Amino acid sequence: MPRSKPLPAELDPSARQLVTDLRRIRDHSELTMRQLATKTGYSAKSWERYLGGAALPPREAVEALARITGTDPVPLLALREVAVETWGSRRARAGERREQAGVEQTGVEQAGVEKAGVEQVGPTREERSAPEPRAAAARFPHLALTAGVAALAVALLSALLLVLRLDDDATPAVISAVPRSAATSPPPSYTCHITRIQGRWSAGINKGRNTEIGYGDSGADVAEAQCLLRRAGISPGGIDGMFGPLTLRAAKAFQQREGLTVDGMLGPHSWKALRG
Repeated sequence: MPRSKPLPAELDPSARQLVTDLRRIRDHSELTMRQLATKTGYSAKSWERYLGGAALPPREAVEALARITGTDPVPLLALREVAVETWGSRRARAGERREQAGVEQTGVEQAGVEKAGVEQVGPTREERSAPEPRAAAARFPHLALTAGVAALAVALLSALLLVLRLDDDATPAVISAVPRSAATSPPPSYTCHITRIQGRWSAGINKGRNTEIGYGDSGADVAEAQCLLRRAGISPGGIDGMFGPLTLRAAKAFQQREGLTVDGMLGPHSWKALRG
């Protein structure tokens, strides 16, 4: 598993804690970015941004990660709610600091241009007749005031455009991250109905099939195996039909207890032992 990159220094404590917890859960489950994308519906590039602190993960992404790893989502969602309040203001403050630096540089350059323009303009007949120091003193404050007002107007307009652009960039990122299939078709739910049919245990989900399944598979066969593992006293996490890290761990524990080959693959021998 590649080592995670350091988080940005400007992250506020709540966002930093949220990303740290998400990284810990992902590392503990040993899921790759591609597996995260397959099981949650969010792209690998999106997860790289979420786990790198570059973007705040949507609520649905946090819930999906908690679901596939068997983690309680409530503390994670509470951290996210706090981080939402400070995420936008942090980005705006960073933009204002960059813009202020640019405005100060622009003000210095503008003052230099104005000063050069004053020195190059030749005196008129009236100016030649008046004392030179008094004319320069009367003219320079007016030019400096004009330059200052112009620089301030440019700074305010630039800051306003920057805030609007940041808001426009942040909103589509959350909306585009939601896959179309996830919005139209909710994941199936499974319920265990443990019964004994002709001397064999059944959860009533996959009609008694003994299809070989393993890590990364999903569907009714996985849900049936999860129910039977739970009946055998070994918890696979939730009954969600997804053969993830918790189900893999439960399958290996059952195989070891029954004296079977411990490979995490549920084939005919493992199904026979599960059905008793």
